[in-house]
Parts: sequence; structure tokens; C-alpha cells
Amino acid sequence: MYDQRRGKRSLNIRILGPLEVKTEDGEDITPRPLKLRSLLAALCVSSGRPVTAPHLIDILWSDEPPRTASTALQVYVSKLRKHFHGAGIDPSVLTTTPAGYVFRPGGPVMDRDDFDALVAQARSAVGVGRTEEAAAAFSDALSLWNGPALADLRDVPALRDYARQMDERRNSVYEQWLELEIGLGRHSMLTSELYGLIAEKPIWENLYYFLMIALYRSGRISECLEVYNRIRRILIEELGMEPSARLQNLHHAVLSREPWLEPPAAPLTAVACTPSL
Repeated sequence: MYDQRRGKRSLNIRILGPLEVKTEDGEDITPRPLKLRSLLAALCVSSGRPVTAPHLIDILWSDEPPRTASTALQVYVSKLRKHFHGAGIDPSVLTTTPAGYVFRPGGPVMDRDDFDALVAQARSAVGVGRTEEAAAAFSDALSLWNGPALADLRDVPALRDYARQMDERRNSVYEQWLELEIGLGRHSMLTSELYGLIAEKPIWENLYYFLMIALYRSGRISECLEVYNRIRRILIEELGMEPSARLQNLHHAVLSREPWLEPPAAPLTAVACTPSL
């Protein structure tokens, strides 16, 4: 019989990084077999919504499902329920419906949902001019990440596509946060952060844009120009192209010591439209 008392344990699921499943008291109950992790990740991605058997079969076996794939999927679903049961989690969090399999862990237990809520909070604060509050909420959202989304399941094509979508959302939030922080005059504290991000993503041009401004406003003019030369060299050597107009305009502004570069500066959204001289 299922122990109802133990079944009161709740889940804490992380997909903003390697898949990680813990109980509310910190016990790691992440499934180890790849198929079970892939199945759970696919259900988490669509948490609360039915996932069809054909879609799950495609995730688990890609383009080469076995003839017994439908039966094998049922076996894996059963194993996942047993896995939850053994950890004291009510196995009914995973139910079968006419439309497919539904994962309902109960409540806001996924880091992705926390991320979405914080980003919505930040954007709402931006809309009413509460810049510091917005920057703090964006920062809290970014702190939830522990590497690329579903980092341990990138070899599963369907999950890799979703993970890349989440990574792009993270990149967008990073840019919004950096813009706010620069606008608040926190350029000095951003320098090391930006160098770290560039080490991970060496051809993300907007990072160089923010780094150049942070360095300029920190009085590190020559280093600022070196950063521009670095990204220009990378782009030409690897992609055969010049930096974006935005970066070129900033480079000209630095060489001319244009007044908007001195703090306090105009919002970067307006600056980006300023034509080069």
C-alpha cells in the first residue's frame, strides 16, 4: 500500500542546468537511467499539460523507435511512478489521460516557473520606472541558472531544441539586466561579470558593447578600445564580417569621447539609435 503520510513530501525540480529532482528536505531523487531522466524532463517541460505517447516515443528513441515502443513507453512510465513512490512522492503526480501523460507535481516547484515569475516581475517594474527593483528581480532570475538548460540531456534532439529556447530566454534577460545595471551607474561591478560571460560566449556582440561602456566609464579607455579590436578580429577571422553598426557606432563614440558616454548617461535604448559621426 502507498504510504499517504510519506506521500506528503513535495518536489523541487531544476531544469535550468542539469536535470535535478529533490524533495523539500533536500534528498536527491533524480533518476539515474537516461531514459527515465529523458522521460521526466519531457514531462516537466510540459508540466500540467498532456504529452502524447507518440511525442514521448520520439523523445526517447528519436528516429529509430523499436517495434515495441508503445509497450516500452508504458514500462518506463511505470518505472518512473515506482521511482516516485520509493522516494515517498505520491505516484499520482504522473497520470494517464485520453490525451496523453500528464505530470502535475503540485504548486510552483520548478525553477523554470520561478524564473518566469521573476522576469515578469522585473518587466512590470521597468514599465513603471522602478529600475532598481527591476534590476534586482532580473538578477534573482539569472541566479536560478546552473549552466545551460537540461545540460545533461543535450544529446536528446527534442530536448536539446527546447533547452536552446530556454538558453535564448536567459540571454535576453541577461541583456536587459546589463542595460539596467549600466544605466544605474554600476559599471565597475559589471566588468568581471562581462569578462566571464564573454569567455563562455566569445562572439556575443552585445556583451562587448556593454563591456566597452563599463570600461570607458571606469576610466579604462585603452582597455575599452582593445575589447573592440578583439571582437572585430574574432568576427573577421571566424565569420568574415565586420562588427555590427551598433558596435561600430560605439567605437566611434569612444574615439571621439562623445558626451553621452560619461555617466550619468542617457538610456542605452536611446543611445543605440544615435548615428555615428
